[in-house]
Amino acid sequence: MINFKHLHYFWVAAKQGGITKASENLHITPQTISGQIRLLEEQLGKDLFNKVGRNLELTDTGRMVLSYADEIFSLGSELEQSVRIASTDRTQLLRVGIADSIPKSIAYRLLAPAMSLKDPIRLVCKENSLESLLGELALLKLDFIIADGPIPAHLGVRAHNHFLGECGTSFMAAPELANRLTTDFPACLVKAPFLIPSEQSIIRTHLLQWFEQHSIHPKITGEFDDRALMKAFGQAGVGVFVVPTAIANEVANQFHVNIIGSTTEIQEQFYAIATEQRLTNPALIAITEEAKEWLKQQ
Repeated sequence: MINFKHLHYFWVAAKQGGITKASENLHITPQTISGQIRLLEEQLGKDLFNKVGRNLELTDTGRMVLSYADEIFSLGSELEQSVRIASTDRTQLLRVGIADSIPKSIAYRLLAPAMSLKDPIRLVCKENSLESLLGELALLKLDFIIADGPIPAHLGVRAHNHFLGECGTSFMAAPELANRLTTDFPACLVKAPFLIPSEQSIIRTHLLQWFEQHSIHPKITGEFDDRALMKAFGQAGVGVFVVPTAIANEVANQFHVNIIGSTTEIQEQFYAIATEQRLTNPALIAITEEAKEWLKQQ
């Protein structure tokens, strides 16, 4: 078992750039710090520092150990802060990962029920790729994830998919562009400038399949990881773009764009991914119940 006192001395020395500065920071003699680091090196069987002139430089092993130490002491600081807050406040910390393919409006609508619970919530949202968020969920850094698809089978993550619901897809365009699309939907999309989500988004595959089924070949003028950015380009008239039908009217009003057509053949699905199979988290229960009711109406 690693001696965390030894590890802490090493961590401070590496962060401060040397044993002398670490000694000043910790108010401990340099000899004591050197001795503690030497004991850690003996336990690991590897040198953590190389002496270069009067300076110390991390070895490859030292850099690896430092990355783990960063994680360990960061979690320790987070734990201390959480306990301190819990001792003075009844507010519950809710850590949610939002897959970056989820529209911001959808994320807000799905999470809103958690903010209305009897016990107050302090919400911490982290946006990233689903794969990255699943790694944080596995380390218990997140309570759950909101995603537009289930856990990819090839990742082998020990977590559970909780289906929240689904809705159709709506096609939007700036008024000037919409007025140029004179034929009926969806034929009006043929050769029309089109903004498409990137390959990170599950909806992209369904959209391309739908185009193929209906013999529609738009002119792809942009691909976007960020669907909010895609809306901004759509608002400027660069191309037609898609949104979940559940927020189509909201997007039309906010961005001053037109709905040129909708389809239920392309379904956008939403999931909560959690380590628990049977839901016990009150916030996640509220989110799941209201999401199913809301999306059922779309």
